[in-house]
Amino acid sequence: MPIATDRLRTLPKTEVHVHLEGCFDADTLDRWAHEAGVPMPRPKDRLFAFQELTDFLQFLDWACGLAHTSDRIAQLAYEFAQRLGRDGTLYADLIINPTHWHEWKTRPKALIEALDAGFKAAEADGLPPVGLCISLLRTQSATEATDLVELLTDWRHPRVGALSVDGNEAAAGRTGPKFADAFARAGRAGLKRTVHAGESSGPEGVRDAIELLGADRIDHGVRAIEEPALVDLLARRAIPLGVCPTSNLTLGVYPSLDRHPVDRLRKAGVPISLNTDDPGLLGTDLPSEYALVAQAFDWDEAVAREVARTSIIASFANDDLKSDMLRRLAAW
Repeated sequence: MPIATDRLRTLPKTEVHVHLEGCFDADTLDRWAHEAGVPMPRPKDRLFAFQELTDFLQFLDWACGLAHTSDRIAQLAYEFAQRLGRDGTLYADLIINPTHWHEWKTRPKALIEALDAGFKAAEADGLPPVGLCISLLRTQSATEATDLVELLTDWRHPRVGALSVDGNEAAAGRTGPKFADAFARAGRAGLKRTVHAGESSGPEGVRDAIELLGADRIDHGVRAIEEPALVDLLARRAIPLGVCPTSNLTLGVYPSLDRHPVDRLRKAGVPISLNTDDPGLLGTDLPSEYALVAQAFDWDEAVAREVARTSIIASFANDDLKSDMLRRLAAW
């Protein structure tokens, strides 16, 4: 019998690969666009009908441009924590890329402070805690990357736990060498490092994430399956992958779930977690991701628990919070 989605909603878990830019809802964007006098790229009922990854990333820039006040940013943060609560998710590492947010890309500190205000309000209301992974865009320069790292490490905001890099790997080309110094600086300063790789790039992107950027965790990483030696390396080093099945299918990384390597990677000993990537835009939530994969690959509750445990261990939550989440998982 497949595991019921409602049962998976009670599963203690974290989410480690999710973007604030992907958590908009169509009604909010329609209202904000109307207030700003900005045309919608498509009618509201087809707003999230993306053609491919480039179209998707362009849409993110448009949507984020509407969030031009601190109150709107704080609202998005609070609503993200509400989403976690509905999903039964105990904690999230939330990725945000300042370059998408027109009003804020030259003021990342103000952006982070507005987010922090929203998250603090959510935590005061009993909603799950959230950490931030501040992301570079692949098309940025090495100097811009270093400047961001210096800002984060000099400031040391307690909400910020990691440096990330995302964007279209296929369009940007190989960027590991360009960002190697910035990621090394981040690591020396105590920031965790998470890298989008193995989505629109092949296994070479995953290898660069490990060997050049010192990734503590890899977002996607699924195309590592194309190089058996790389799969073995991920397993031996226990480098976790934040896998997003619905996203990979929607954006054409794989044509169908039965072709998706998530279960092959897990069986090969690679630590994998399940995530939504862009839940608002893709029409998914975390319990649905678990249910989808569990049904496709005949996972029982023991496997679901194993994957949830990986999500907790792979998260950048503090040790006390991790210990509490693992206790709750053991009691599930």
